[in-house]
Amino acid sequence: MERVDFRRASPAGERPGIAADALLVAHFLIAAFVVCGLLLVWLGAAVGWRWVRNPWFRFAHLAAIAVIALEGLAGVACPLTIWEDLLRGGLQPQSFVGRWVQHLLYYDAPEWLFTALYVAWALATLATLRLLPPRKRAA
Repeated sequence: MERVDFRRASPAGERPGIAADALLVAHFLIAAFVVCGLLLVWLGAAVGWRWVRNPWFRFAHLAAIAVIALEGLAGVACPLTIWEDLLRGGLQPQSFVGRWVQHLLYYDAPEWLFTALYVAWALATLATLRLLPPRKRAA
C-alpha cells in the first residue's frame, strides 16, 4: 500500500502559510484526542472520574478512531494530510509550530504498521465502550 504524493515544487524562498500550520495543529489535536481520549477513559475508570462515561465524548471518540481505521484499511490517505500538503506546495514546514508538530505527528514506518495500530486502537476503543459503557446524566 503506497501513500499518494500530491506534493509539487514551490518557488524558492516561499514559506508555508499559517493555514498549513493551523491545519497541522488541528490534525495533531485530533490524533491527541484519539490516543489520549482512550487512555484517559481507562485512567478515569480506575480513579472514578464520572466524565469518562459521557456518551457524547465516548461516541465522538469512537467515531474519530473508526474513521481513521477505515481510511487505513481502505488505503486512503487522510484528507487532512492531503490538504496540508496542497497548502504547503510540497515544502517541509519551516515555522516553529509546523516543524515541531510535524515531528510529533508523522513517523517513517510501513503503512501496514499504521493500519494495524489504527485497527487495534479502534478495537480497544470499542471494547472499552462495551466494558465501560457511557451513562446518561441523572435528571
